[in-house]
Amino acid sequence: MAKDTRRAKGTGNLRKRERITKDGKKVTWWEATVTIGYDPGTGKQIRKTFTGKTQKEAREKMQAAAVAVQDGDFFDPAKITLGEWFDLWFKDYCGDKKYLTVKQYKSMTETHIRPALGAVKLCRLTMPQIQSFYNELQRTGRTVKYKDPETGKSVTRQEPLSAKTVKNIHGIMTKALSTAVDVGYIKHNPAERVTLPRVEKKNMHPLTDAQVKAFMAACAGHEYERVYKLILFSGLREGEALGLTWDCVDFKAGTLRITKQLQKRPERDGGYTFAALKNDKERIITVSPFVVQVLKEQQTAQLEQRLAAGELWQGWQDLEERKTGLVFTRASGRHLDCTMLYKAYKKLAEQIGAPESRVHDLRHTFAVLSLQNGDPIKTVQDNLGHATAAFTLDVYGHVSEKMKEDSAARMQAYIERMA
Repeated sequence: MAKDTRRAKGTGNLRKRERITKDGKKVTWWEATVTIGYDPGTGKQIRKTFTGKTQKEAREKMQAAAVAVQDGDFFDPAKITLGEWFDLWFKDYCGDKKYLTVKQYKSMTETHIRPALGAVKLCRLTMPQIQSFYNELQRTGRTVKYKDPETGKSVTRQEPLSAKTVKNIHGIMTKALSTAVDVGYIKHNPAERVTLPRVEKKNMHPLTDAQVKAFMAACAGHEYERVYKLILFSGLREGEALGLTWDCVDFKAGTLRITKQLQKRPERDGGYTFAALKNDKERIITVSPFVVQVLKEQQTAQLEQRLAAGELWQGWQDLEERKTGLVFTRASGRHLDCTMLYKAYKKLAEQIGAPESRVHDLRHTFAVLSLQNGDPIKTVQDNLGHATAAFTLDVYGHVSEKMKEDSAARMQAYIERMA
């Protein structure tokens, strides 16, 4: 029997290539060729060529393709669709992204990108196609259910998708296609030069002084009174407050060490779990004596709940475990439920005449109060855990009416002193 001399699938070779341009310059690059299979009709090798500016770059592309061929995961860039590329991207290139980020990316991809462009060949995707896709999202990208007043039946209609959501979708497209460029599947990113809609800033609803006073009275004795007060007067995010543990509370120094957040995930993904902070930046904040007292009251109340629950207690079991236990728990010792926290807050917000307010607006209220009381922007940034002071200024640059009035009063006093 004749020996089969065909090159094995996944093997390849490297060679240096060069050419002379019209202006006489010599251009050099490296070319790697990989066997990715055989034509079932002719038996001839099917080869794929990769190029790189350096020998190392071309070799890495060749080796990555060879491994993919051996594992059965290789896709010919000329044949792969955008939908197939997103599958690969999520599988192999999103390991550096957080759980909720990937979850949001997948949701938007399945809801918007895949139905519209998933079948388009990746190498044939163009900027006009993407622009048309974004334009259509701005016209009919959102499906809304409503009850027909005449028939009483539930029907749907298409409405414009918000500019912010379109921008978020663009961010996903840009990241995925940039990776496709990096691995050599396409030569350039067709999403880079599209025109995006102008994003209007979302109105915040911080509580007024009168509403803060009314809220304090409304939540007195409430099941979640102390966690609401902590968020309102420390600026913690909801997940940070729910994930606060006793080892991060320093009563003597009056400080809180913010290192993690409690995050709700589907049961298949582990349910409630501790997760990294939003920007991965731990911080220590100094809180007012009022907040320290709130936490002391919570400590006493939690100990009483532990004694009352006895063997049914599901939190820390002894004083040593208590040091790292959650600060805010149910009467059973389990963590609080963010959905229940939200629903209870909405009822309180209705009572004080602020129906649009959310739990997160307590954090906004803290920020506005801090600025009104003259806290430096850098201090506010550190307390809120923002990545930069510029971001803090951008979010709260609207300046409250009271701050404007105070500024005008200071200028008037200066003018009068000069007279």
